[in-house]
Amino acid sequence: MIKVAPSILSADYVNLQRDIEKVEQGGAEYLHIDVMDGTFVPSISYGPGFVKAIRPISKLVLDVHLMVQQPEHLLPDFIEAGADIIGVQVEATAHIHRALQIIKNGGVKAEVVINPGTPVSQITPVLGMVDQVLVMTVNPGFGGQKFLPETVAKIAELSQLKQANGYNFDIEIDGGVNNETVVACYKAGATVAVAGSYVFNATDPVAKMNAIKTATK
Repeated sequence: MIKVAPSILSADYVNLQRDIEKVEQGGAEYLHIDVMDGTFVPSISYGPGFVKAIRPISKLVLDVHLMVQQPEHLLPDFIEAGADIIGVQVEATAHIHRALQIIKNGGVKAEVVINPGTPVSQITPVLGMVDQVLVMTVNPGFGGQKFLPETVAKIAELSQLKQANGYNFDIEIDGGVNNETVVACYKAGATVAVAGSYVFNATDPVAKMNAIKTATK
């Protein structure tokens, strides 16, 4: 069964604590936090202070995805804020190894992220040092997009590399995830599913999380 990481990008910001508590009590394993700078992606979201504010109200794994240019400059602040996992986009830095090293040295799990148009070969040199790989299954920057089925092949490729080399990273998917699109991803080797609008735009978010889990039993 896949682990579910509701994305607060689609939550109600005015009632954020209520929404976080709802998904936590409903069985979510992670809380996915998308950080956007208006440069790497067009949108702007929130910063380290947001993570720091969430940390005391939730025991969930705080899974922070940095969609920002030169993420290494912000890493110490997010480490200090209480992130459990920090993901950096390989496309956003010329120093991906250094960025991942900073995360690991800070005692936080390190994740490398690839966009739909980025081949797996671009991250193979760092797969041995990461705790998680995030495969974007839509183009990043906006919630509510349709899942790109061609990304499933990358999940399968990562799963094969993981087995062949004895790596131990989770494979996370993010974008257009629901109880239908998650099935092929899970079969290909995905272990964590980020779901935003599918969960938080529903009248019963917990039922939607359970639908994802049930589809991957």
